[in-house]
Amino acid sequence: MVLRCEGPVMRAFSPFKKASKSTKLSRILSTSNFQGIKASMLSFKLLLAFVATVAGHGYVDNITVNGLLYTPYTDPYTSPTPDRIIRPVQGNGPITDLTLIDLQCGGYTAGGISGTTPAKLTAGPVAAGSKVSLRWTLWPESHSGPVITYMAKCPAAGCSTYLPGTAAVWFKIAETGRTGTSSVWGDTPLMTAGNSYTYTIPSCLAAGSYIVRHEIIALHAAAMYPGVQFYPSCHQIQVTGSGTSTGPATKVAFPGAYAATDPGITYDMYKAQTYTVPGPKVFTC
Repeated sequence: MVLRCEGPVMRAFSPFKKASKSTKLSRILSTSNFQGIKASMLSFKLLLAFVATVAGHGYVDNITVNGLLYTPYTDPYTSPTPDRIIRPVQGNGPITDLTLIDLQCGGYTAGGISGTTPAKLTAGPVAAGSKVSLRWTLWPESHSGPVITYMAKCPAAGCSTYLPGTAAVWFKIAETGRTGTSSVWGDTPLMTAGNSYTYTIPSCLAAGSYIVRHEIIALHAAAMYPGVQFYPSCHQIQVTGSGTSTGPATKVAFPGAYAATDPGITYDMYKAQTYTVPGPKVFTC
């Protein structure tokens, strides 16, 4: 039995980000500049990638923790701010700059909103070793890429006031990249309505409150940097159990975990080639 928590979702989630890319595209196609595009494979790929960015994006629609279904933060205009376990996002568009704090859990620095803020609630309690299910909005077929999940332990006071900043506190707990050289990617299942992504909380983790950073990296325009698109989402959970680990000794920061030269960041997904998921190794107990 699944119980719904935290109230209804505002489905008409209108991001207040950049001006319409479809408008930009129409301007490009209506000018003589388009006639100057060379008929090379790279140019064709870039055009396809640009069209793909117009098609749509997405965000985590809901999360199921220990049988409870939690709704996301999709109502940035609501006052007072609703209680959620998911840290606020400023729309369904991507983060494209590796140097911004927005890469951590979302944000819109260009619009005056640098990074995000803590959520008021923490899901759980949920035992270490349990599975957590995340359902995204229907993901566009053009936006293929890996799905990666990190965790960071919050201070004893909890996550509701905790901002990691640029501290190296994150460790990777799951990743799903490309299947060989096929067209099957970590986010491929999310392109079918009703599908979800499930991660497992490491069984050896110490009890306490954690931020979970979950992301899709879309590679349809990643042949050159900038071009790669990040869709991060962070939620807060309370873990129980007798474990003693807080993750590996060496952790990473966001921003800082990825570099433009990483093979998993600058990558031509249209070629039949293997893929290296960016970031550190997956932590195992």
